[in-house]
Amino acid sequence: MNFETIPSAKLPTVFGEFRIYGFRDIDSGEEAVALVVGDPCPEKAALVRIHSQCLTGDVFSSKRCDCGEQLNAALDLIARAGNGVLVYQQKEGRGIGLTNKIRAYELQDKGLDTVAANISLGFEADLRDYVMPAEILKYLGATRVNLLSNNPDKVQGLENEGIIVEKRISIEVAPNDVDKNYLRVKKEKMGHLLKNV
Repeated sequence: MNFETIPSAKLPTVFGEFRIYGFRDIDSGEEAVALVVGDPCPEKAALVRIHSQCLTGDVFSSKRCDCGEQLNAALDLIARAGNGVLVYQQKEGRGIGLTNKIRAYELQDKGLDTVAANISLGFEADLRDYVMPAEILKYLGATRVNLLSNNPDKVQGLENEGIIVEKRISIEVAPNDVDKNYLRVKKEKMGHLLKNV
């Protein structure tokens, strides 16, 4: 990764005060931000969440997924821990993009599940990789982490890029009346580590 000059600023939130960093890879144009609390260092595992953008869940509080609730829970946990990082990557719809995600929603409205919808559109179930988040963590000094995730692919993806995942911490939220099937499919077809579905 070849990052442009990395800006940073204070970011006061309802969860506490973070420092926000902006990252842009010169070669690919890919962008991400990191919200940081404390001073991550290689000697102590930082509490970390790698969160993929979900406009519908994060901004509009959609009940179709658990993304917004996971984001809020992660920010709260990291702020309370006093040492951690949330990397927010622009990988909408598990990497298929916003418009294609809405196409996938349309197919789900017709009966396909989240995995089948992505495949029907010509994509894999999950197109994300964790190269950029790993490079961001390295830049910030958070090379040893306790990862807030239900997705074993994130653990493997970060470890493949040289990040030491000391512990995976569940960030499961209670299913609602709409997202139960979505979560069941993530568990059964994608291997997500969920107990409440």
